[in-house]
Amino acid sequence: MTLSDILTHLGETREAYFSAVAPPIIQSSNFAFSDLASWRAAFADELSHHVYTRGNNPTTAILRQKLAALEGTEDCLVFASGAGAIAAAVLSNVQAGDHVVCQQHPYSWTSALLRKFLPRFGIGCTFVDGTQVANIAAAFRPNTRVLYLESPNTMTFECQDLAACADLARSRGVITIADNSYCSPIYQNPAAFGIDIVVHSGTKYLNGHSDVVVGVLCASRAMVRRIFESELMTLGGILGPHDAALVLRGLRTLPLRIACSDASARFLIEKLEHHPKVERIWYPFHTSFPQRELAMRQMRGCGGLFSVQFRTPSMERMEAFVHRLRRFLLAVSWGGYESLVVPMVGFYGIPGRDEPHLPWSFCRFYVGLEDPQWLWEDLEQAMEVL
Repeated sequence: MTLSDILTHLGETREAYFSAVAPPIIQSSNFAFSDLASWRAAFADELSHHVYTRGNNPTTAILRQKLAALEGTEDCLVFASGAGAIAAAVLSNVQAGDHVVCQQHPYSWTSALLRKFLPRFGIGCTFVDGTQVANIAAAFRPNTRVLYLESPNTMTFECQDLAACADLARSRGVITIADNSYCSPIYQNPAAFGIDIVVHSGTKYLNGHSDVVVGVLCASRAMVRRIFESELMTLGGILGPHDAALVLRGLRTLPLRIACSDASARFLIEKLEHHPKVERIWYPFHTSFPQRELAMRQMRGCGGLFSVQFRTPSMERMEAFVHRLRRFLLAVSWGGYESLVVPMVGFYGIPGRDEPHLPWSFCRFYVGLEDPQWLWEDLEQAMEVL
């Protein structure tokens, strides 16, 4: 099945809804039955039947089918946030006394789950430099049940060798989970390397319009059913049908949007790498990136995220640079139309928070769909104060 088949036709039984071109929003919370036989069949398998929208809804079912096909897995679940999908993936595979191994710099709320939440229930976690598979192997214990990967991560873009990690984990009976938000299914498919569960913050590229928060979990049919019947149905962190329809809208243009961001990011990187105020660039396909060979072997592209460490003598000048930017919005997340900047200097001096592991002269940029020359002009004038 081609990408166009998936995005335009898969799951869209148009004759069932008046031949509408766009999938409808089935807003109903509840579904009725014509007889007790159909009632019993539905309650025996809520994953496959429409009983109550907390479990299954026709609009979210279309989205699930498309996302599973994009990731090359048998099935998919969607959640109210990426954090919800990540938590469900982890919680479904651990119990008291178990142990998790995680690459050293995951998404902040993944870190919070593993460092703060799971220890309350007697579940330990070891964070390791995942750029070397040997480090991961050395961290495994007899009670290790989950290996959590994020390749690349979303600040410094460290990668893990997905195939080698999957082989290692399988040999030890350990479940692998990989966050694929950076690449999207367009540029990387962890399941093709043997990863058991693929998760996304679908808020980013999958939706692509900065107006929905959504989490995605793709896995085997058996794994999805187990998580559906426990973590999703019990904890109830579902995606509503209206939000599902917005993500379906976003998927229509996903390949075009991520290709545009990718090309524009490369344009800006080429300009930045020759600028005297740039100390270092982080980007998986950049010639200076230490894991470039691995990244190019696993990934088909990078999208719009890259990071820069600037050459500047003071935090005050770094703050002046951030305030001088006009065309990059000061905001977290990525994947929409709008270009964004996350300056590490903004995380210094926050009461109650540890200082970041990255220097204050570090910024992550997301390049959206605007004219890249227009964005470069903004960067160029802002760097005058560094």
